[in-house]
Amino acid sequence: MGALTYPEMWTISAISLASAAVLWSAVREGEPLIASIALSGLAFSFTFSLIRWLGEVFMKAGLKGKDMSKPKKVEIPETMGALCAIVYLMTLIVFIPLPFYHDIVAATSGGGNRDVVLELKQVETGRLLHKFPHNKLSLYLSAILSLQSVVILGIGDDLFDIRWRHKLFIPAIASIPILVVYFVDFGVTRVVVPLPLREYIGPLVDLGWLYYAYMAAIAIFCPNSINILAGINGIEVSQSIVIAVLLLINDSFYLGPFTTYPHPATDSHLFSIYLLLPFIGVSFALWWHNWYPAKVFVGDTYCYFAGMVFAIVGILGHFSKTLLLLFLPQIFNFIYSAPQLFHVVPCPRHRLPKFNARTGLLETSKTMWERPPTGVLEKMLLLLGKFQLLQVEVNPKGEIVETSNFTILNLWLVWFGPMREDYLAMCILSMQLFVGLAGLFVRHKLALLIFQQDNRPFKILP
Repeated sequence: MGALTYPEMWTISAISLASAAVLWSAVREGEPLIASIALSGLAFSFTFSLIRWLGEVFMKAGLKGKDMSKPKKVEIPETMGALCAIVYLMTLIVFIPLPFYHDIVAATSGGGNRDVVLELKQVETGRLLHKFPHNKLSLYLSAILSLQSVVILGIGDDLFDIRWRHKLFIPAIASIPILVVYFVDFGVTRVVVPLPLREYIGPLVDLGWLYYAYMAAIAIFCPNSINILAGINGIEVSQSIVIAVLLLINDSFYLGPFTTYPHPATDSHLFSIYLLLPFIGVSFALWWHNWYPAKVFVGDTYCYFAGMVFAIVGILGHFSKTLLLLFLPQIFNFIYSAPQLFHVVPCPRHRLPKFNARTGLLETSKTMWERPPTGVLEKMLLLLGKFQLLQVEVNPKGEIVETSNFTILNLWLVWFGPMREDYLAMCILSMQLFVGLAGLFVRHKLALLIFQQDNRPFKILP
């Protein structure tokens, strides 16, 4: 860590200058999508530079940790996800006026819009009687407020190591601004019933307050699920980038040339794109330093911040069910981890795979049973071991003395044996990508088997 090398300096300068030029042109032309891409390039440059410059500062402040999966347990900077979150929030704040450029011009007298001829009845005390889209502005402001809240939680967790039972429901409190905006702006709590069930309960079911509880549960699950699927270099950032790219692919289906414009869902998916592009920018900068062998740790702040970005775009973009399809690996990891998370099975503080210094490979980490399990729990553990869903070791008496930890990382090692840390990360990410692409296919193709129609025509327009 430290100063940028000369090649890095020239590369970052080139990206920054190109992004600034594109941003200037996009602002003049009133093209918010191009401006968002340009701001994402600037966000990448700033985040990359800040990580290099502030690494030693974080170390001196005590924000450091040892990489337990290396032969030499060297200390490296921690909590670097906080820099990503701060740059991301500042990028969103700078971006706020850009989607409303035409509305601002039309809503002000003059404003550079010289081609507009105004009638006298349209003017009142120097301003147009123009309906500014306050509902759209409220989306951005509520998203920023929720993100700020969850970033504070992440930084607090990195600094004070908050217990799980204390921090579990805090993202639900942070989601209140976006839930209020959803209620005021949209307010739909009805869900479409699959075709086979319609003759029994009708085409729609109104869930009422339960729908808001469902959205709050998404806000709780997304940040915590990324925080649970962690423990090896690059896995937190990489899984977030894969999910974000898959969401961008889904959003692009609602833009030209894939669908007619304007499509009723276009604005919602543009909102999603505006939030995801700078997120990918700052995440790539962090990924560059966190991938194997890691030079920095991301910290809990990044996990909470990344998960909340996904929850916000899923809720305010009105595609929360599609989001859950992309989170299937995280959902499986949570269900698989539940016995330890809820202390049915002993849960050590760290469940990351164990590094074997002799071979240089990662192996399954184990939980020691001081008192062997009995009854139903013993039978369940032996059954999981029989189906290769767990490593179970017994003593000569037939009592369970060790079981592998309940994480998808350890499960992968149970299935395929010890492997290098970067290979394990690539395997998990390949699985995440495959499951995500399959989820999008199910969402837009196979869903037609149980629902009457998709909410968009899936074809390329001439």
